[in-house]
Amino acid sequence: MTTPPPPASPPPAARPALQDGVRFAFGTLTVLPVRVTRWDREAARTGMLCAPLAGAVVGLCAAALGGLLLLLGSGPLLAAVASAAVPAVLTRGLHLDGLADTADGLGSAKPAASALDIMKQSDIGPFGVITLLFTLLAQVAVLAQLYADGWAHGAVAALVSGVAARLALTLASRAGVPAARPEGLGAAVAGVVAVRAAVASGVVTTALCAAAGLALGPYGAVHHAVAVLGALGVAQVLLAHCVRRFGGVTGDVFGALAETAATTTLVVLALGR
Repeated sequence: MTTPPPPASPPPAARPALQDGVRFAFGTLTVLPVRVTRWDREAARTGMLCAPLAGAVVGLCAAALGGLLLLLGSGPLLAAVASAAVPAVLTRGLHLDGLADTADGLGSAKPAASALDIMKQSDIGPFGVITLLFTLLAQVAVLAQLYADGWAHGAVAALVSGVAARLALTLASRAGVPAARPEGLGAAVAGVVAVRAAVASGVVTTALCAAAGLALGPYGAVHHAVAVLGALGVAQVLLAHCVRRFGGVTGDVFGALAETAATTTLVVLALGR
């Protein structure tokens, strides 16, 4: 009697295609109706490298709404409020919520485990409220100033700040940055991006933001590149502090990094004009 052959071993998981990464980026970083087809470390790696692309779409939507309101006769303040509201809507406020929770955790001055428990609570404490208030005020104030100078100034700023916000997440996902918890978005993406890939993404994305600023002239290109680099620098300082305080990153920390980078970009663009 012939011995049956052993069962074939299952084929190894296929490497994620670019579309899997794009789906991961849009499905986790926006509320756009995109179905995440793969949720593993390989897909997360590609997805976090695609994060600036998701930021560009969010920024374009913010710029379009602000420009539409100006076209319909609104003042720069209303256009600024609308442009600041679009990223919040397109993320269900998760990045702002993460900013508030991270502020509460850092402001508590408690040990890491207790601070992480505070961040998991559904309510927002005084540190979170104050941080949200001044962050949104700064964003609206800068966008209003830029829209007052012309639609293009505000639109490019909205676009570049959206890209810089997600680029900060790409860099925060680099190898060597640990997760603070074994579950959640932070654990899913912590350390998935190789350092060289993160740096390359930063260089290419910053160059593209400078190209967008070129629409406002040669100084605009330099100004927007400096704004992105400044935003990444501030975000890295916050990241290092969170890793020291919490032992790693969480989904809330990623939200805080995104909002910090977006706001810093806008503030730098308001200076040196």
